[in-house]
Amino acid sequence: MNIYLHVEISSRELDSKLLLATLAASRGHRVIVSDLVGIEKGVKNGFLAPGIFHTKSLSAHKVKISRHKRMIDKGFMVTSLDEEGSLNDYGYEGDAKIRFSNQTIEQSAAVFGWGTDDVDTLKKIYPKHSHKIYKTGSPRADLWKPLFSDYWSVPSTVPKKPFLLISCNTGYANNLNSFGKLVKFENEMGRYQSDPKHLEMTMGRHAEDFNKMLAYIEAVKYLSTHNNGYDIVLRPHPAEDIEAWKIILNGIPNVHVIRDGPIEAWVKNAFAVMHNSCTTALEATISKKPVVTYVLPGQKYSPQLANELGYRVKSVEELLNKINTIFDNGIISKKKELAEPLSNVISKKIFFDDELAAVKIIKIWENIANKNLSSSSNIKKFKWFLKYNMFKNTIKKVLKRLLPAKFNSINKNPKFTQLDQQDVSERIKKFEHILGLSKKLECKLLSKKTIYIRSS
Repeated sequence: MNIYLHVEISSRELDSKLLLATLAASRGHRVIVSDLVGIEKGVKNGFLAPGIFHTKSLSAHKVKISRHKRMIDKGFMVTSLDEEGSLNDYGYEGDAKIRFSNQTIEQSAAVFGWGTDDVDTLKKIYPKHSHKIYKTGSPRADLWKPLFSDYWSVPSTVPKKPFLLISCNTGYANNLNSFGKLVKFENEMGRYQSDPKHLEMTMGRHAEDFNKMLAYIEAVKYLSTHNNGYDIVLRPHPAEDIEAWKIILNGIPNVHVIRDGPIEAWVKNAFAVMHNSCTTALEATISKKPVVTYVLPGQKYSPQLANELGYRVKSVEELLNKINTIFDNGIISKKKELAEPLSNVISKKIFFDDELAAVKIIKIWENIANKNLSSSSNIKKFKWFLKYNMFKNTIKKVLKRLLPAKFNSINKNPKFTQLDQQDVSERIKKFEHILGLSKKLECKLLSKKTIYIRSS
């Protein structure tokens, strides 16, 4: 069977898609992991044979609906697991309405859910499609389990001293796109029509995120001046302009603004995680990493569930005291704050059992697939086509540098960073070792954003 895994934000999704790909390839399937452009062009030009197209959301955008229709007409099946998941807030009804629709679920062969919260809500709002909505959990959450602890290596840019990780989530205030573009995008997705309160939420989040940025700046300066000998790593959200943070925090001692690699590796190597309204708090909690939640007064629109986790502090003085205490005492054990009520809340959001979510998803693919999804793709032609497109893009980049007034400026914050053959191969070998897979796998880099994986 052919499986095409769409990656939007590589730092967030690549490792979990490689886990899926490794397991699927070990079961005899042929897998391509790629950005959307690579998959879409391969399908359009006939290089990629019909297979499972697994994407990151089912929002009701006309472009997405048209894309999926073209694929389905060619014999592909579309499946999805929402990478957002609304993990850091209570409930799922709002996201169920703005990130899904009857039409997009109708187009899909299967919809996978993170846990009870999103699955039950989707089945309630879209009852005629309940038979194709599955509670599997997420391969991203698989990687938070102790089983994969050795998978995460130390990032090459990690500070020499122990560090506090500040997981920043101010993507509304410090977004790569202007407020006007964001409003237009939300309108095109039909989100203001799907949820009458969505505009109010968007405006409220923008206002609160600016206040959050000011609070972070104050906190970073205070911690830098008074801490007990550790560094601070502020990691902006993928949607944020990292250059803005580098300018704002420039010159503050022992402070690093870094967004290299997956967040999981940074969580593992930090002595604690500080956040406000960030999904990383759930990951850190599940990974038994100390979490410090910096609660700001009057927050109404920012997600609330994540802010109930860990040690809650409300001032820079409390923040300093708690983080210094964690650093001095080396607290790594499960905290009293993670008592049964909060554990129940988390378990509704993220489903765990003895079987990996990735395995569940692959089994469902195998169950719904037909023989038409097993035809061979023309990988050689696809590879040369990708190389040709890469050459054209290189020329465009040169022209953008030489003629900035005529061409748009280069995106300094790409969502999908270029891949490296050796790095990808090493990640897959780690998965093979951890999972005890006996079948030898072949991994080829078809382009800087496309990987082909199959059994040898």
